[in-house]
Amino acid sequence: MEAVEVNGYTIEPGADLGGANLERANLGGANLTRANLRGAYLGWANLERANLERANLERANLERANLERAN
Repeated sequence: MEAVEVNGYTIEPGADLGGANLERANLGGANLTRANLRGAYLGWANLERANLERANLERANLERANLERAN
């Protein structure tokens, strides 16, 4: 998967999105392997089929996020 831009942030494997506001972002199928999502706000975000392998989700807010079939 190529890098995509969401809410002004570049989304790609290993991306540094610590503290990012990704509310309602469509990240369905995104490759977020090794991404830093520490403290990010992902409320209502679509993470369906997203690859979160080894992603840092410490203190990330995933309230009402769609994690269906996410890895």
